[in-house]
Amino acid sequence: LSLLNLERGCSNLKGIILSGSPYSVTEPNAPTLDPIILELNIPVLGLCYGMQLLSHFHGGNVFASSHKEYGTASLKVLKRDSLFAKLPKNFQVWMSHGDKLHDVPAGFEVLAHSENSAIAAMKHISKPLYALQFHPEVSHTEYGSHILNNFAVLCGMTQQWSMGNFIETQIQKIRQQVKEGGDVLCGLSGGVDSTVCAFLLSKAIGKRVKCVMVDTGLLRAGEVEEVQHALSSLDIHVVDAKDKFYQALSGITDPEQKRKIIGRLFFEVFEEKALSLPGASAEPTPAEAGVAISYLAQGTLYPDVIESVSDKGPSATIKSHHNVGGLPEKMNLKLIEPLRELFKDEVRRVGIELGLSSALVGRHPFPGPGLAIRILGEVTQEAVLILQKADKIYLEEIRKSGLYDEVRWSYGRLSNLR
Repeated sequence: LSLLNLERGCSNLKGIILSGSPYSVTEPNAPTLDPIILELNIPVLGLCYGMQLLSHFHGGNVFASSHKEYGTASLKVLKRDSLFAKLPKNFQVWMSHGDKLHDVPAGFEVLAHSENSAIAAMKHISKPLYALQFHPEVSHTEYGSHILNNFAVLCGMTQQWSMGNFIETQIQKIRQQVKEGGDVLCGLSGGVDSTVCAFLLSKAIGKRVKCVMVDTGLLRAGEVEEVQHALSSLDIHVVDAKDKFYQALSGITDPEQKRKIIGRLFFEVFEEKALSLPGASAEPTPAEAGVAISYLAQGTLYPDVIESVSDKGPSATIKSHHNVGGLPEKMNLKLIEPLRELFKDEVRRVGIELGLSSALVGRHPFPGPGLAIRILGEVTQEAVLILQKADKIYLEEIRKSGLYDEVRWSYGRLSNLR
């Protein structure tokens, strides 16, 4: 980021956020910043590593903590101006760091602290420089979006964007992408992501969307029937591919390998189905012109991408998602992913904006590879059946206790099932 680039292309720059990083500022090759950023006289917000970087540039002492924090922490706000305006004095935040500050750099003052971080938030006394040791951008931090909103206000910005804007933009983008003809095959699992994706596509291009649900034999008990009933307004085609998936997973125990096998097989099934479906567009493609299905849409989210393809530097692949890491190198279908830049909570908001019920957008997350990665060891029909029963009991019980909407994840991995 140079002064020349700022003058040429960033004249309307309102603020800068310095993100977190797996590095330590004390490492020789740690990412740094151009000092000119601190001379622009616009608000800068350092998050975690960004906070340590700001401290380092102002002569602060950053050191490796004897107790690394990873998880929730109780934040105590000392000054509720600027970043913490109109927020409680105490709330939960998400910490993930190994380094911390020994003392406040010259010119800064402490805004908040936690049990393990005496300097959990700080700001410069005379310059628009702010820093947080915790991560406001993750859903585990209470009032995280409020903090980021407060920073936007400090930058002199006003809200001009909404989920309604996102939906309209994506509708136009989808129509532009498929204007050359050919219908869209939408991978539908019944989960939040694929459901929102399917309804967004339907709103954009109507009956040109054909939803395909692949019964892998790895779904929750009764999942196919539930999805068909709940999403009856969509054109859904169910493909029974249980035998193919069981055969492909025979003898496989490594979760990452399972994900990639399932991902490849998913797309094989989709492409096979595309060959068998007649076109449903306003101007059907003649049989002699080739396949009427030209596109494959899926509910890929931003976390799917960053967890699957981070293969350089210290940010290693967390896990391959079947819709990213399992993609074949060559595909006959062109990919459409309208939710690719969103996080899960944002997708739920899109669903509500589209008019979907809270029951649909509030469904518990379920991995694309299904129960295969919740079984430690080889995937067998017997193991899947036991896990389906356990999962069904779990869901029934949390619904009875009124906890379904509070608990967004599932427990109960089964090990050594044969």
